[in-house]
Amino acid sequence: MSKNDSAVGLPDSLEPLVEVRDLVKHFPIYRGVLTRKRQGEVRAVDGLSFEVGRGETLGIVGETGCGKSTTARLLMRLLVPTSGEVRFEGEDITHLKGAALKAVRREMQMIFQDPYSSLNPRRTVGAIVGEPFAVHGLYKGGAERRRRVQELMEMVGLNPEHYNRYPHEFSGGQRQRVGVARALALGPKLLIADEPVSALDVSIQAQVLNLLREVQRHFGLTVVFIAHDLSVVRYMCDRVAVMYLGKIVEIGTGEELYEHPRHPYTAALLSAVPVADPAADRGARELLSGDLPSPTDPPGGCRFHTRCPNAFARCSAEEPLMREVLPGQFVACHLRDEGAAAPTAVIPT
Repeated sequence: MSKNDSAVGLPDSLEPLVEVRDLVKHFPIYRGVLTRKRQGEVRAVDGLSFEVGRGETLGIVGETGCGKSTTARLLMRLLVPTSGEVRFEGEDITHLKGAALKAVRREMQMIFQDPYSSLNPRRTVGAIVGEPFAVHGLYKGGAERRRRVQELMEMVGLNPEHYNRYPHEFSGGQRQRVGVARALALGPKLLIADEPVSALDVSIQAQVLNLLREVQRHFGLTVVFIAHDLSVVRYMCDRVAVMYLGKIVEIGTGEELYEHPRHPYTAALLSAVPVADPAADRGARELLSGDLPSPTDPPGGCRFHTRCPNAFARCSAEEPLMREVLPGQFVACHLRDEGAAAPTAVIPT
């Protein structure tokens, strides 16, 4: 691994399960109906490089529109990358097709954001959870498949007797448990959770999060956890990657990143987290100016410089490289090259 590649590497104690190198996904924009002419492109993901270790939980955070969900779909090969590669257990899966892709997908599963739209309303819960078995030709006997589905339902806290009920007969939290059961059906090695609790009531979010932690420990899963709620990410994740306009600007261990953010954008996200005690001393707040730039025409240099309170001339002229500022913590920011003090905003415990 080269010196530059080491900036996205793992701690020595972890073996990589997923390796992402220079991953890019651009969506073309067309104008017209009969004579479609390409007018530009949305640069949703624009050069991501990172690794996910076996058994760890990597959180990906950022504002809406930064490319988190697109990244999840690229890892699952639900989208074909524009360029770059995704390696799973050392194998490049970027261009797999047919039976080879189907075999890899058995090892990786996804929990979607909205439990209301991710379940087929015309199928029973038993049929939904058992569908992966049908797709991959497992448990061909009806009684055997039903037994296995009911075991999965019980494992995620659902009543196995509700096998023949439909999704509309369940609450939002119960529907998400159905999604978890379906994702666990094939015994995957990688679980991608795309904002799995953002559509749920606050009162039941903790129940689903605890369920995810429990099944991860029980099955030894590797998890990519995508969210915009930084408190949830701190609770769930070992390491955290912060995305802005299709790029990772900071990545590191959860505690170090939350207590000592090195990128101004990370500090701004953390300082915006609400606290229960308004009188609590949180220090100076990191405020962002301006609006989020369009992903169709991102700024040159550092993409964050148009909103950064610490920007200087170099930021608009040169894109910063990812550098290791502490063991296991990496940041793409010219301030770190200049030896500037790190932002001090922290998230409350």
